[in-house]
Amino acid sequence: MDVKKGYKQTEVGVIPDDWEVETIGELFSISGGFSSSRDQLSDEGFCYLHYGDIHKSNKTYINIEEEYPEIPKLNIDLRSISPKSLLIDGDAVFVDASEDDEGASKHVVIRNSRGIPYISGLHTIVIKSHDDSVVNLYKQFCFQTSNVKKQFKFYAVGTKVTGISKTNIAKIQIALPSTKAEQTAIATALSDADVLIGNLEKIIAKKRNVKQGAMQQLLTGKKRLSGFTGEWETKRFPDVCWFQEGPGVRNIQFTQFGVKLLNGTNIYRGRLLLDNTDRFISESEAFGPYAHFLVDTGDIVIACSGITVDRFDEKVSFVKKEHLPLCMNTSTMRFKTRGKLFHSAYLYYYLMSNEFKRQIGSQATGSAQLNFGPYHVKRVEITLPKLEEQIAIATVLSDSDAEIEALEKKLAKYRFIKQGMMQQLLTGKKRLI
Repeated sequence: MDVKKGYKQTEVGVIPDDWEVETIGELFSISGGFSSSRDQLSDEGFCYLHYGDIHKSNKTYINIEEEYPEIPKLNIDLRSISPKSLLIDGDAVFVDASEDDEGASKHVVIRNSRGIPYISGLHTIVIKSHDDSVVNLYKQFCFQTSNVKKQFKFYAVGTKVTGISKTNIAKIQIALPSTKAEQTAIATALSDADVLIGNLEKIIAKKRNVKQGAMQQLLTGKKRLSGFTGEWETKRFPDVCWFQEGPGVRNIQFTQFGVKLLNGTNIYRGRLLLDNTDRFISESEAFGPYAHFLVDTGDIVIACSGITVDRFDEKVSFVKKEHLPLCMNTSTMRFKTRGKLFHSAYLYYYLMSNEFKRQIGSQATGSAQLNFGPYHVKRVEITLPKLEEQIAIATVLSDSDAEIEALEKKLAKYRFIKQGMMQQLLTGKKRLI
């Protein structure tokens, strides 16, 4: 293959002539963390990094000074911890276990300029620089290229849980600019993109909080929209809507093609994520014994099992025509309004409200996660204004949703642009002046 002037072919692809290919083992010392389970953690002691915290993070760094109050602590004699498991400024920490191949390369770089004691914990692998040849900020990005992720997937082993060893991490190769100045320039450009993304994420989070506050005020009548007066009427759910729980379709009934099955995991923030579902039921069964569980356009569906209380409002969605045919499955419920005095969009927002969550949470089974069904829902009460006020309230909340959705599309665009920048800058295909 022809390689343009100023570039060379290497094991990690075409890179600039003045760049080098190095393995993680050549650049860093590699060690394991100090194993301690979550039930040993508390609010006192020394900061502790659990591999689950790395998986949950949407950043590639942890700033211990800024995040200190939220970081779990381990109350232990620090002398019992190996220095290899104590994290200093610039250390990178990888997970050694993941539920999928994509998570095998998850890592964070530690920002710890004040040297606060920080213990790398269960299922973590710590890499510490041999010298200053790799800029700390560059470490946040150099392990995120498609080539590096491909290597992590190659070395990861396991079925339900994939793992990667210290020995195999040492073999992974990265392309490295020979000068720290170029590393810094690349990392700064990508870091600036991260700041832009982070600021937009904060705006979206703030908008969601404002919407949640508006729901709490408007759906309870604590705040009335201009022009509306009159008493609200309290009704039980069976009087104003029809609801149904999905059947327990067994694994042996799943097929590769046919009618899609709706599971709780498919429901997320007003959308049905059905494109990648791998659960189907045959058409003969869907339109035969399970025909009663086929959803209709305009149905409101919710997840009713395995839901954390704080994220319950994310598990409610409308069904649209393009989703059909679709059959309900276990852990889901659907709702239809009764008569002409209850607006479906008002019901949709009520199902996401703190008031519905409160009433379900007080009677549903489970502690951290809610599990409920028609027995619990039929006891829920709702206080309703007249239809015109319901429509006005739903319109205000719908406008808020539209604003958030527009910002989320902008966020997705920014993330896509950053991914393109990474592929260009971290491989040297594009050089910064």
